[in-house]
Amino acid sequence: MTGARTDMAAMKDYDRYDAMGLAELVRRRKVSPAELLDEALARAERVNPKLNALVHLVPERARAAIAAGLPEGPFTGVPFLLKDLGAEAIGYPTNSGSRFFANHDWTYDSEIYIRLRATGLVTFGRTTSPELGVGPVTEAAVYDGPTRNPWNPSHTSGGSSGGAAAAVAAGVTPIAHGSDGGGSVRIPAACCGLVGLKPTRARLPDGPASGEGWGGMSIDGVLTRSVRDTAAAMDATAGADLGAPYWAPPVEGRYLDAIATPPKKLVIAMCTTNFEGAPIHAECRKAVERTAKLCGDLGHEIVEASPQFDFMGAMHAWSNVVAVGTSLSVQAKVDAIGRKPRRDELEPIIWSAWEKGLGIPATTYLAGINTVHATGRRIAGFFQKHDMLLTPVLTEPPASVGRFAPTNPDFFDHRLGKNGLVHYSPFAPIFNITGQPAISLPLHWSADGLPIGVHFAGRFGDETGLLKLAAQLEQAEPWFDRRPPIR
Repeated sequence: MTGARTDMAAMKDYDRYDAMGLAELVRRRKVSPAELLDEALARAERVNPKLNALVHLVPERARAAIAAGLPEGPFTGVPFLLKDLGAEAIGYPTNSGSRFFANHDWTYDSEIYIRLRATGLVTFGRTTSPELGVGPVTEAAVYDGPTRNPWNPSHTSGGSSGGAAAAVAAGVTPIAHGSDGGGSVRIPAACCGLVGLKPTRARLPDGPASGEGWGGMSIDGVLTRSVRDTAAAMDATAGADLGAPYWAPPVEGRYLDAIATPPKKLVIAMCTTNFEGAPIHAECRKAVERTAKLCGDLGHEIVEASPQFDFMGAMHAWSNVVAVGTSLSVQAKVDAIGRKPRRDELEPIIWSAWEKGLGIPATTYLAGINTVHATGRRIAGFFQKHDMLLTPVLTEPPASVGRFAPTNPDFFDHRLGKNGLVHYSPFAPIFNITGQPAISLPLHWSADGLPIGVHFAGRFGDETGLLKLAAQLEQAEPWFDRRPPIR
């Protein structure tokens, strides 16, 4: 686009707009895509030294895309960032959070990137991720330090889409790509005060490189500051790609249209403990109870209930699948370059996953897949009586930087041990296992100013119901104007 007349007030108030709002300014010729890109780059330069959230910036590619003419879509002209993991795209190298995988150039575009690009987004770089996306924090040696939370830099921004969450929360872009194999969109959203939806299994494309990730438990998504941006991104990217091994249930109409009307009266189950009945942090319990009261005030029925299943059995199965999937990634790189990694090229956690994954028998892996599927069937029964399940995203506020650093030489102890991450994040991965959609919403902040995300899970295939409820809550208790100190 050329010839737009800059509205300096619009540029000054850049972070008062969500992605659709910025796109509307472009359509009205109040600002040009090039000027939005310049603003995003200036913000990146200002905040990244404090947050360590951005990598592989390629503004020249973004400028070339603008000069060539952007597609007309819901986000035309809006600056955008891809996660430094997956989302293969020509001209956007990745590290996958790893020194062993660093600076890989892609020879093809992933289907998810093709669909995002078609919305008119202007991609100018990538955001940090833990090595191979493993972990609820973003602390990878390849970036020379941890990614920090703009609300309090001594705390984590979450993982594995921690760089994306930090960048959006700090106002660099209003929307960024993420992916979620065990909470990796929802955990960063919770830590940084954003909206983070994990769609139904197979709702979004995985091709052409693969048909699924981690046995179908991993899926792409976005991090946003508004429900309508999430809905519009879903409208633009949903649907199976060529050769997909399975499809999500079809949806009638657009998500963006659906959120214009409130949901029907819902039966919402509220859980204020972890899935084994243990207490959670007082701030997380308060977040759930406040949100339940808000839902009740909006006319929904609230009941105290949670699904009954073998939590640790499911977590062991999930961890076996992740270990094998991680081992597969490392081994594929080994086979491609003809050498094994040096000790300093993999984090201890990933080195352990590689070795342990190679040693997991095929029968154990398939037994884990069976457990995953059995857990999904059992929890689906719970949702025959309840429309939604309300929990916190995490059992406590965002962890301090370093607490879950990838230095434990035992992959399974790091995840499942006494101080393992499953006790910090028990809620999110269950819905990667079941394949159900789930969303993190920024409806509570702790007394010391840290975001506490609340988590709603819905029936398989029912992103529409989740987004309608999210939009209703966003209207009842707006969060958009809350801003972190680092921005």
